[in-house]
Amino acid sequence: TGGPADAPAGPWPVLGVLAVLVLAAATRFLDRNVPGWFTGSDLAKAIEFPVYAIALGLLGNAVLTAAGLRDRLAGGFRTEFFIKTGLVLLGASINLKVIVTAAGPALAQGVVLISTVFLFTWWLGGRLGLDDRLRALLSAAVSICGVSAAIAAAGAVQARREQLAYSASLVIAFALPSIFVLPALAAALGLSPEVAGAWVGGNIDTTAAVTAAGAIVGEDALAVATIVKVTQNALIGVVVVALTAWFALRVERRPGAARPGAIELWRRFPKFVLGFVAASVIATWYLAAVPAAEGKAAIGVANDLRAWFLIMAFVSIGLEFRVASLRAAGWRPVGVFAAATVVNVLVALGLAVLLFGGFTVTG
Repeated sequence: TGGPADAPAGPWPVLGVLAVLVLAAATRFLDRNVPGWFTGSDLAKAIEFPVYAIALGLLGNAVLTAAGLRDRLAGGFRTEFFIKTGLVLLGASINLKVIVTAAGPALAQGVVLISTVFLFTWWLGGRLGLDDRLRALLSAAVSICGVSAAIAAAGAVQARREQLAYSASLVIAFALPSIFVLPALAAALGLSPEVAGAWVGGNIDTTAAVTAAGAIVGEDALAVATIVKVTQNALIGVVVVALTAWFALRVERRPGAARPGAIELWRRFPKFVLGFVAASVIATWYLAAVPAAEGKAAIGVANDLRAWFLIMAFVSIGLEFRVASLRAAGWRPVGVFAAATVVNVLVALGLAVLLFGGFTVTG
């Protein structure tokens, strides 16, 4: 795949990390300043940092390839390290106490929605002959929380970086228009803010896009959307465990071979998920033990670090992207993702009406 294992030793990996940092700083700059440059543009406000990061990574990829430096610097494109660190830090923003005390309907919605959409995507991907690893990534991405879920699934099934990049691109391409389309549809359907928020949180694949769409609907919708999305994020670990076991026991098991034991499952299990859960538990305890202002400041630092690591991960995805490895995929993954998105929209709407129809946000 042209990743770090193929890169030369010496100072080149360090220079590769430096290239990632420069592009990450440029991403951060654009993310913070573009909305101010185009104050009248809703699109400028809605574009998330993964868009800038992947775009700059692809641009850097083209420049470094043309200069003959890309493969030499590839040792610094540490996508896996950056993303796993970012996901562990993501756990710090998920307060388990909030989920347990206020998100009963959100948990029910998350379990039913994730199960339905994941299984539909997996089934359709199989019918269209997609590679099992790509099926797993697409299924996790569209049913849980977009790029983060795809990356977690990639660790569990040992997917190729090209498959991860492809899945991430589809998530971004579908999430951006949803920021505007779903609030407009919610208004047209006359949904209450709580139902609209549950619909947005259950359907849009990325947390940042959920926040943007929820804010367009209103404060009450944003509160519900956030709880629903956080609940789905917390279920990443359950899906990862299931995928790890399925691929070890069924997909990659040779006929007549012994059934993999607990040690093999533990070896394949992405350990960063434990860090993700631990960060959530620690953050929940910490926020309960310190004054609100102090806790908010500490979590803010963790969220800022998370953003930096995720930006570096997305930049690295762009830098590692190879078009030649994806040409054979054709239209089928796009068709699977689009069909699954439609199912997600409809099922999420039904669940939102059923579970949040009488729900009221209390201050």
